[in-house]
Amino acid sequence: MEIEEIAAVSMGMKMAETEAAVNIAVTKQAMQMEQAIAAQLIQSLEAAVPVSFGHKLDVLA
Repeated sequence: MEIEEIAAVSMGMKMAETEAAVNIAVTKQAMQMEQAIAAQLIQSLEAAVPVSFGHKLDVLA
């Protein structure tokens, strides 16, 4: 292999590594946002059920 080929392969590998890291970071951020939205939804559903019924929302079912 010539030096140019080695350099090109190295750059390509580094770019792929960076792209993977960015994709993971974006996915983590999206998961955190979805978790927050789900928590808000559960709170609003629990608030919508009158306490006088004596029932609770089973979010684990």
